[in-house]
Amino acid sequence: MPRVLTGITPSGTLHIGNYFGAMRPAIELQAGGDAFYFIADYHSMTVITDPAERRAYSNGIALDWLACGLDPAKAVFWRQSDIPEVCELTWLLGSLTPMGLLERAHSYKDKLAKGIAPNFGLFAYPVLMAADILLFDTNVVPVGKDQKQHLEMTRDIAIKFNLTYGETFVVPEERISEEVAVIPGLDGQKMSKSYGNTIEIFGDEKALRKKIMGIKMDSRTPQEPKPDADKNLAIQLLRFFAPKDVALDYENRLRAGGLGYGDLKKGLFEHYWNYFAPYRAKRAELAASPDYVESVLRDGATRARAVADKVMARARQNCGLR
Repeated sequence: MPRVLTGITPSGTLHIGNYFGAMRPAIELQAGGDAFYFIADYHSMTVITDPAERRAYSNGIALDWLACGLDPAKAVFWRQSDIPEVCELTWLLGSLTPMGLLERAHSYKDKLAKGIAPNFGLFAYPVLMAADILLFDTNVVPVGKDQKQHLEMTRDIAIKFNLTYGETFVVPEERISEEVAVIPGLDGQKMSKSYGNTIEIFGDEKALRKKIMGIKMDSRTPQEPKPDADKNLAIQLLRFFAPKDVALDYENRLRAGGLGYGDLKKGLFEHYWNYFAPYRAKRAELAASPDYVESVLRDGATRARAVADKVMARARQNCGLR
């Protein structure tokens, strides 16, 4: 079976873009029996400097993944910082990575355009991501459309290393689900913590209802037909939570006229809230058992490191390090 790997950065509260774009596809793939999933706390250091905040987000992500269906019996689940070899491999890979390759990274240029201060970690993010993937002989990486370029960079780095030092790393393949490749945020842009336009997976009901009811619409009256109903942001989001026939009914009613935006957004909230109800119950149960969650991460790190040790030994040997 191909080995599948994905990671998520603890730089904020997880949102539905994380769930549909990465978590759900990854959890579905764990049935294959060779799934590696990790909390990318090293990556969070480019945006978070408060240690307590980083720990809280990391713990929250562990709870979220387990609540949403990650099964420790089927998948290896760990904290990135429990595998120090990833930093060593980042240096080995970075020593061969051209500056021009990193300068072309869309996400880096996009963050600068958004006013995020540049730093080395932000610039070298694709190299650390490559180390995350290559350290575990990964075959398949489920990624959102926005991460496609980074996966291509990982492939380029692996191929260059193999050509320079001999066959060392498995060259991974991407897996993108086009129907959920980009999840729209509350402002219509890609949903992202960086843009402040997210709908959280878990959170306070009143605050989340207010967020969804605050989605901006145009000034057309409820009676006016909306021929562009399929492009309506609330309709686009509703498709993720409601059965197909229910979402289509809302769309048709909006298109014909007679459905108010307020009622549409109320329907969106109810379907969203009900969709995650069983996960909220599971998360509350897990939050009451912190020792169990920690034991899952410790066991996962042990299993992950057993693989990482072999790959690092191969990499050190091939490039002349003892």
